[in-house]
Amino acid sequence: MTEPSSSAVAGWATESFTNAGITHDLYTRGSGPGVVLLPEIPGMTPEVMGLADHLVEAGFTVTVISLFGDPGRPMSPGYAARSFASACISREFRAFAKRADRPVAEYVRAVARRVHDRVGGPGVGVIGMCFSGGFALASAVEPVVLAPVASQPTLPIPVTAGRRRDLGMSDRERDAVSTRVQNDGLCLMGLRFSEDSASPTDRFRSLRAAFGDGWLPVALNSRPGNAAGIGSNEHMVLTSKDADTPGHPTNEARAQVTAFLRERLGVKAAAEG
Repeated sequence: MTEPSSSAVAGWATESFTNAGITHDLYTRGSGPGVVLLPEIPGMTPEVMGLADHLVEAGFTVTVISLFGDPGRPMSPGYAARSFASACISREFRAFAKRADRPVAEYVRAVARRVHDRVGGPGVGVIGMCFSGGFALASAVEPVVLAPVASQPTLPIPVTAGRRRDLGMSDRERDAVSTRVQNDGLCLMGLRFSEDSASPTDRFRSLRAAFGDGWLPVALNSRPGNAAGIGSNEHMVLTSKDADTPGHPTNEARAQVTAFLRERLGVKAAAEG
């Protein structure tokens, strides 16, 4: 089991979980319906855990999967580069594969079932970000997943036109999720900055074509001269340095995600802090 390397993960109960031939550590805290949080590259940084803490305070039992990196370790360029390189060559993630069944998606679905079995409620939410964004969408094959959220989904890495249009899931997963959208009223939320080439517009258009009104996109204006002063190279939405600033678009985006989770998982609304 990986030892926490920062106070950012202090107070979180830790356990190892294996499914589909994959083993990761799970960090859990809170009460109420379950939310599975998938970290972005490089891993469970203090910013990612800040989002996790926010969700706990909003009334959820949050389980963070340590998919990569060292839990609690702060972001740095070298750390991010090493984590990215390692993830890109892992068969678990299949970072460049188009229309792919990814082993990690089945693992996330198993974690969602495990969380739901433990905490009950109508179902669980799954949030993925950046490298893990598409895993959250593919998790919606699992019936207990009622609130999938993908923030700046980047896989497959958009180095070709076909990869930019790719949904980040297999045709089998797409069809299963589409059936849930049509029959169960499932909705999937996606967030990105408008100028973010790592999470391309073409992918969001493909998701809209696949899931129709079941796809709820949130695009934050990062065009030059935007009122919030967001840079055109901004990528991380929910863990932005401004996410705790009232009135900032990233703070409002985080509030939209929290409201989506509350609505779908049956948590009574409360004033945002």
